[in-house]
Amino acid sequence: MKTAEVISIGDELTSGQRLDTNSQWISLQLGELGVRAMYHTTVADDLPANIAVFRSAVERADIVVASGGLGPTADDLTRDAVAHMAGVELVLDETQLRAIEAMFSRRGRPMPERNRVQALFPAGAVPIPNPNGTAPGIHLVVSRPNRSPCNLFCLPGVPAELFEMWRQTVAPAIAATMPEARVIRHRRIKCYGVGESHLEAMMPELIARTREPLVGITVSQATITLRITASGADDEACRRAMEPTVREIYDTLGTIVFGEEDDELQHAVARLLVQRGLTLATAEWGSAGLIARWLGEVSQGREHLAGGVVVASGHSAARLLGIDEALVARHGDTGREVATALATACREKTGADLALATSNVPPIDPTASVPPKFHIAIAASTGVAVHAARYAGHPDILKDRGGKDALNALRLHLLAAAD
Repeated sequence: MKTAEVISIGDELTSGQRLDTNSQWISLQLGELGVRAMYHTTVADDLPANIAVFRSAVERADIVVASGGLGPTADDLTRDAVAHMAGVELVLDETQLRAIEAMFSRRGRPMPERNRVQALFPAGAVPIPNPNGTAPGIHLVVSRPNRSPCNLFCLPGVPAELFEMWRQTVAPAIAATMPEARVIRHRRIKCYGVGESHLEAMMPELIARTREPLVGITVSQATITLRITASGADDEACRRAMEPTVREIYDTLGTIVFGEEDDELQHAVARLLVQRGLTLATAEWGSAGLIARWLGEVSQGREHLAGGVVVASGHSAARLLGIDEALVARHGDTGREVATALATACREKTGADLALATSNVPPIDPTASVPPKFHIAIAASTGVAVHAARYAGHPDILKDRGGKDALNALRLHLLAAAD
């Protein structure tokens, strides 16, 4: 499989003032061509640094795609860096100069003299036409001893121009270098309920970096994503290559898996409510309406939501749901008794088949030897199920994690009820 390096150039990127979205887009397009993006490099507007980056890239990757640094100003250094790296001179391309002059003419302006530099190319390079901009790209084939050459493509950093030039010129040029048509496809399986290291320990052979298809693990806001990557002649070949791995993941992890691709826990819950023909209401204290908002954002199954209540104190719990304030005072607002009372009252008042309730959450204490807990209650016609959940982790994700714990408890409850 051919490998690639994607280079983004500009002080605005290395300083953090602007987010690099070009590299993400280019990497996705490389995958469509069956090329694995192995490296992402971001470099400032500094000539020695640019030269070093290009030298390294052409040595270690079969295809290099750079964006940025092709403008007419003094800090646009890509063409100079590539020429230095290749050990060649910059030469004027008269055809490209006329195209740049014509672009200015169509815009009713004379071309500034400085823009002539945009028609300079490393000797031996092929210009990449830019139909809607003044910065043509560069395609240079760089010879490498005892190896196939590296194809280097330099494109302007303006996304609209880059996209058009990629589709018209760069993608066909890369495809022409491939010995056979190939694509790279990904499949994401979403998991919740165990930690990353625990999940990996459940299937160590699957995460081996030398296996095909490749399986990677990422974690975001306590949700684990297993990303399966396969290459093949077409989509169907990739799907077939991934299927045994997908089956093994489902068989090994069981109910830890809740969905795929862009699914979140609320999507899994909504699907189950629709399948079971059940309605749901929520009563939230510590999650502060987060669960109701998540469920309300899912287009499927909104008619199965009977409503939601948010309480912030024993007084509001009494006023909105008729909870006895003395019960809160006696057992504490994080206790199972309060969660039970909230779920029971919510189900009665809304007439829903199910009510999901969260107690208040405890104060964050990073020094505590035992993580504090809050409680989740699910009221149904058969009674109330109560779950204790640890309230521990990074403060920035604690509320989201607590809400996900509640949704996951409901998901597992619905799955168990169907068995």
